[in-house]
Amino acid sequence: MNELYYFKLKFCPYCVRVNGFLDELLKDERYKSIKIRTVDESKERELANSYDYYLVPSFFLNGKKLFEGIMTKEDVRKVLEEAIKK
Repeated sequence: MNELYYFKLKFCPYCVRVNGFLDELLKDERYKSIKIRTVDESKERELANSYDYYLVPSFFLNGKKLFEGIMTKEDVRKVLEEAIKK
């Protein structure tokens, strides 16, 4: 199974918005097979530092950066689509 990592911060306004997009999109049957590991950067610093990114929200699939920074709902959908293709 593919590993989709979602790095965020608890009080990041952009992450809060992405959380809402994820909650909505993951209700779609097409995305039921996706396992997302949500990582709060402030709590899991060692793991966060092992990935190459500068902004949250940030998504990685199997170690490859898919997206970093301010995201729209369509950007989140593209990340999920990439996750089910692999």
